Amino acid sequence: MHRIFTTSVASVYPHYVAKVERKGRTKAELDEVIEWLTGFDQQQLDAHLEAGTTFADFFADARLNPHTALITGVVCGVRVEDVEDPLMQKIRWLDKLVDELARGKAVQKVLRG
Repeated sequence: MHRIFTTSVASVYPHYVAKVERKGRTKAELDEVIEWLTGFDQQQLDAHLEAGTTFADFFADARLNPHTALITGVVCGVRVEDVEDPLMQKIRWLDKLVDELARGKAVQKVLRG
């Protein structure tokens, strides 16, 4: 099992926030991207962060967006569409969306809108 599976989302979330804010994006935009992927509204996301939910439990609770198959590309040298472990793929999808947001892609494009 990968260590990231048992890592709390709350321990990684500040790094996501810092990454997007360094590039002039906002926490609100980040949260919108997470909501699109997971189906969690702001209250549910905040509850997961406060509870220290692991990535495994976070994605087990998620109602994934039906358009996740449109998330393609490379994160950390790995094609997200080729990741075989279903949980790792969901984590890589999240990483990819955060990367796109940080790179200045329009939110509607990040959300495959």
